[in-house]
Order: sequence, then structure tokens, then C-alpha cells
Amino acid sequence: MTGAVSTADLVTWIQAFRDAVQQHKEELTALDSAIGDADHGSNLARGMDAVVAKLDTVPASPAELFKLVGMTLVSSVGGASGPLYGTLFLRMGPALATGGTVDAAALGAALRAGVEGVVARGKAEPGDKTMIDALLPALDAWDAAGDDLAAAARAAADAAAAGRDATEPLVARKGRASYLGDRSAGHVDPGAASSTLLLEALAATVAA
Repeated sequence: MTGAVSTADLVTWIQAFRDAVQQHKEELTALDSAIGDADHGSNLARGMDAVVAKLDTVPASPAELFKLVGMTLVSSVGGASGPLYGTLFLRMGPALATGGTVDAAALGAALRAGVEGVVARGKAEPGDKTMIDALLPALDAWDAAGDDLAAAARAAADAAAAGRDATEPLVARKGRASYLGDRSAGHVDPGAASSTLLLEALAATVAA
């Protein structure tokens, strides 16, 4: 599809991400148990449940939707997940116009603003073995795909998955995993894994 998505479409994306997190909750927690606090899946699932519980009434605009999502995650999720995912969505909202639809270029710009917020908050760089290793390649793939929204979202999801897989041999330089030193190698980063679920959910939503 070309064109744009509505606020209702973006709500569907958020709901799809919640469903994906619930489906992969144990997997995310297992990844986190190897190099973190063993709570990434459970924390993120709880946060996304809280988000979806507030979406009975569709917000008036995409910007308002992302503000609601971000604030809910910050207030309801412990560990690093809440602040980082909350920042992602809180930064996406102001990057959008006040209108009710969003095209590929606008959504890509909003995603980039959100990821820049995550970078600023977490102080992570590519190769640090964090969610950034999935999100930054996804942004570049999105921009390279042009103005076809479905193609951009699919390219971003594929690039995120490749970035996620590439975290496995890395030695963590940020977060709890960095305490393990060389022992953090050999495990996929849980934040990169959940970030890939976020973009997979978006690709599936806009392709429907």
C-alpha cells in the first residue's frame, strides 16, 4: 500500500505489539535471564496490557495516541523497558502534525525522533548490544524504501531482525548485561528482540 495510516490503524499496531509481547513473553524473559534481570518479557507485557486497557476510545490523533502510550509505559513498567519504550513513543508524538493520518515519510520521521530519544536516554551506540542495534538499521531501511508504507515497514522489520541477530556475538557495553563482560557474548539482546517485535507488528498492520 502507498498512502497513509489513520489513528485507528496505529491503535491496531499498538494492540498487535501487545499481542506479540504476550506471545513471546517467556522467550523475552529467557533472553533477559541470561544477561539481565530476567524481567524484560514480564515487565513489557504488563506495560502493554496497561496501554491497551486505555485504548477503548481511540485518541483524536496519532500524536495524542503516542503520548498516551508513552506516558502509560513510563508510569507502569519497571526496569529499563518503561523509560526506554516510553521515551520512544513520547518523542514520536511531537514529531507528527496534528492531522489524523500519517504517511510513510511522516511515520519514518516520527520513528527516528523516537529512536533519537532512546539514544539520548540510554546513551547507547551501535554495537553496545542494546535495542539500538535493531532500531537504527530499521530506520535506515525505512528511509531507503521510499514512500510505499508497507514496503518501508517490511524493510524496517527485516533490518531490525538482522540487527537483533547480530547482537548475539557482541559483548555488552551498556546496561546490566555489561556487568558480565565477555560472558554476555553468545546471547541475543532482549531489547533488540522486543524492538523487532514492535516493527514486525507494524509491518503486519500496514500490510493487512
